Amino acid sequence: MEDNLHSIGRRIIELQIEHRDLDYLVDKLMEEDNYDELQLRRLKKRRLKIKDTITLLQLQQTPDTPA
Repeated sequence: MEDNLHSIGRRIIELQIEHRDLDYLVDKLMEEDNYDELQLRRLKKRRLKIKDTITLLQLQQTPDTPA
């Protein structure tokens, strides 16, 4: 189980890096005078999906506390 937690942690880090890269791309794209709206929407949708996945993985990583 400990190996599983490490792989979840690694995946979270990978997704955080990808999310940060998408942030940068979205910002750069919006700086352009004539940017592609469809491309921007796709990048934002992908970024949101990654953020949701990170949240789910973080919940899996947190051990259950007894009530």
